[in-house]
Amino acid sequence: MANKIITFGELMLRLAPENYLRFLQANKFQATFGGAEANVAVSLSCYGEDACFVSKLPNHEIGQLAVNSLRQMGVDTTKIVRGGDRVGVYYCEKGASQRPSKVIYDRAYSTIAMAQKSDFDWDSIFEGAKWFHFTGITPALSDSVAEITLEACKKAKEKGITISCDLNFRKKLWDRKKAEQVMTELCKYVDYCIANEEDAKDVFGIEADDTDVYSGKLNKEGYISVAKKLTDKFNFKGVAITLRESKSANDNDWSAMLYTDGEAYFSKKYSIHIVDRVGGGDSFGAGLIYSLLNGFDNQKAIEFAVAASCLKHSIEGDYNYVSVSEVLNLAGGDASGRVQR
Repeated sequence: MANKIITFGELMLRLAPENYLRFLQANKFQATFGGAEANVAVSLSCYGEDACFVSKLPNHEIGQLAVNSLRQMGVDTTKIVRGGDRVGVYYCEKGASQRPSKVIYDRAYSTIAMAQKSDFDWDSIFEGAKWFHFTGITPALSDSVAEITLEACKKAKEKGITISCDLNFRKKLWDRKKAEQVMTELCKYVDYCIANEEDAKDVFGIEADDTDVYSGKLNKEGYISVAKKLTDKFNFKGVAITLRESKSANDNDWSAMLYTDGEAYFSKKYSIHIVDRVGGGDSFGAGLIYSLLNGFDNQKAIEFAVAASCLKHSIEGDYNYVSVSEVLNLAGGDASGRVQR
């Protein structure tokens, strides 16, 4: 029987120049949809889980197109509230070689950012759910959405639902002081915390020693220390940290660590040639949720999550269109990329 997982956040229209064109070169944009928690829901649905995405979107054609992008992937959209005027937009310019990718947000006053507590009936939303996932992007949208997220966390905790949060600090949405204030309160309810090399430092001032994310030098002991400090601060059941070693915009080494019960589990490292890195962290989070819900041991869980996100880097758009069997094949050692006949 499929596990019911609730994710809560913003679904945006993504507008991107073709291939590797810069914004200034573009005369047309490809339109797709994406958003951190929606991306997680799509992955989980592809794995056969009962994934339900909660948000608020306008009741017009573009809002419906956004809903349809999830519905066609099997995501439960029945808890999406309809109303308001704006679908948030983000523009994405893909980087290449030493030129980084660039994102420009046009999401102020979007329908979800203007949402109110009365829009969401969490008792109904959480009926039958086993897991609730959100990211640090959602409470950054507005004070009212931060309050809604806190209400959701309290209700999920009351119902004994496991809660995960990807810290996902976005400096274009809020400053570090506000992020620390809001996330400190929310993380009191979180069971599993997901972060990258920079999030713990940006949000809580906790950083790994002898590591420079821009040079690609990583220190495993430093990340164990970060995970332990986060666990001590919030009593997390587990902390997962993705470890990205950037050689260029196109080529990264990709691995991760899961810290739980005082032990650290490191995945194998993948050398990836990137097609699209947006949604990479979300696909990792979805892989971790799936593996933990389905009773994988800690080492297998982190291997599954990293393999899932490795595959996402090969896929255009925000969504990770992969199956459990494809992830297990890669995690099991088949990284050749040979044609499957």
